[in-house]
Amino acid sequence: MTVFVGTSGWQYKDWRDVLYAGGVPQRLWLEEYAAGFATVESNNAFYRLPSRETFARWRERTPEGFVMAVKASRYLTHIKRLREPAEPVARLTEHATGLGDRLGPVLLQLPPTLQADAALLDDCLRCFPAGTRVAVEPRHDSWWTPQVRAVLQARGAALCWADLHSRPATPLWRTSGFAYLRLHQGRARPWPRYGRQALATWVRRLTDTWPDTCDAYVYFNNDPGGAAVRDAMAFARLTDAAGLQVTRTPHQLASGAGSTD
Repeated sequence: MTVFVGTSGWQYKDWRDVLYAGGVPQRLWLEEYAAGFATVESNNAFYRLPSRETFARWRERTPEGFVMAVKASRYLTHIKRLREPAEPVARLTEHATGLGDRLGPVLLQLPPTLQADAALLDDCLRCFPAGTRVAVEPRHDSWWTPQVRAVLQARGAALCWADLHSRPATPLWRTSGFAYLRLHQGRARPWPRYGRQALATWVRRLTDTWPDTCDAYVYFNNDPGGAAVRDAMAFARLTDAAGLQVTRTPHQLASGAGSTD
């Protein structure tokens, strides 16, 4: 199993002096991020879909082997609420292909008020080109049904495993040939950090569920104060200790950022 470990986004001003040294200008933060991490989940597209040229520039600014997962536009997930998906999916796909070989999975994070509709989800997933890795993160409990699980399995889409307060916020279904895990907020101090036991438990869940031939994408979304950076580094160490292949994380934080433990 190859475990891709990164964070949800890279443009956080409070990461200065944590991941980014004070003298590094913000316009070079992607390069600095990609020197330490081999993957990122881009949430830019959720708020405003970047142009194909912007995605292409991100490809040029990152090293070979770098992987960028893309969070789908809220126009598709929150405004259209998965209805009439053909045009927004086609537009997202056309723009994101500017990443070329850097393009990783596409994340569909559904609004918490959107209740289950297996047929609607199926109609959306079938619009993605063959071979696209799509992860779906529902946030309403009505989605946890055999019908929804069957749609995900039939379309080869991953149920995005989600953690909130160091506990699973979703069923731990395996519905595709890859794993996708998002960690939103831990219970350790300082807030919103994750403790070692919580992280080790997620490593074990991945190894217990997925065979060695699968890829796993793990992104920390607890960005305040650089918690995501520190927790990603700690998670990578635990993953490596478990004997799994894990992508690079920074060797150390920027001067003065303190311990990653």
